Amino acid sequence: MEPSKTRKRALHIENIAKRTVFLFSSISVLTTAIVVYILFSESFIFFKEVSIVEFFTSTKWSPTLRPQNFGVLPLLTGTLMIAIGASLIAIPFGLGSAIYLSEYAPKKVRKILKPILEILAGIPSIVYGFFALTVITPLIRVFLPQTQIFNALSASIAVGIMIIPMVASLSEDAMMAVPDSLRKGAYALGSTQLDVVLKVVLPAAISGIGSAFILAISRAIGETMIVAIAAGQSPTFTLNPLNSIQTMTGFMVNISLGDIQHGTIEYQTLFAIGGLLFFMTLSLNILARWIVKKQKEKLG
Repeated sequence: MEPSKTRKRALHIENIAKRTVFLFSSISVLTTAIVVYILFSESFIFFKEVSIVEFFTSTKWSPTLRPQNFGVLPLLTGTLMIAIGASLIAIPFGLGSAIYLSEYAPKKVRKILKPILEILAGIPSIVYGFFALTVITPLIRVFLPQTQIFNALSASIAVGIMIIPMVASLSEDAMMAVPDSLRKGAYALGSTQLDVVLKVVLPAAISGIGSAFILAISRAIGETMIVAIAAGQSPTFTLNPLNSIQTMTGFMVNISLGDIQHGTIEYQTLFAIGGLLFFMTLSLNILARWIVKKQKEKLG
């Protein structure tokens, strides 16, 4: 075959590949745009009937009862309690596991421990929910008898355990991607292994580690089955983790299972809550990108 024909065929195949990849990326963008449009168009209908001031300031949430109350603060605080509690567990344990696997563990130990750790990520969230209800809550009640059967603390612990593998795996991958030349240079200057980890590896991998933290927190905010089973269905405005609460995702599950007529104000609450969840996770990602960028500028 003549070289010119071979080159033409290669260019033709490359052109097809570019168009295919562009089509796939366009479908992803279009799907996201449709989801955002539906969320906010339906939310707009909701806020035409419900004051946005009441929505964000009232401490009572009972859209399916009479009189109806549409204050999202009980759901918002419940969601944040779960996310913060889970993060306090997952981030230190996950990052500590990643540091050990990346910098201290021998290769044989790493090959054994990492698959075992990642098994946790394959356990269905509903199993964690029943684990929280039947194991974690009874243990908490031994030390804190006033703890309610459905409570935020046990749900936070279960969510935290569930997202540990995400933090550990992504953080370890980020640290393993740091060139060994940086480590050797630090050792040549007389640094200890702890100095290398804290002053060289972690700063160099801050982008990947930050992404792992944000993904884990977003996962905690959006968790559904664990909080629906273990946290309860009480939309009470409280900061006590021993009490029963309801999160935004828990409410969406609960309302979706009921006999809610399409087009009613009760039905529109699903989109208002969904839009708020979308805004929270989007803001979290924007904040994370800004922090990572500032950290890179500081290091660079």
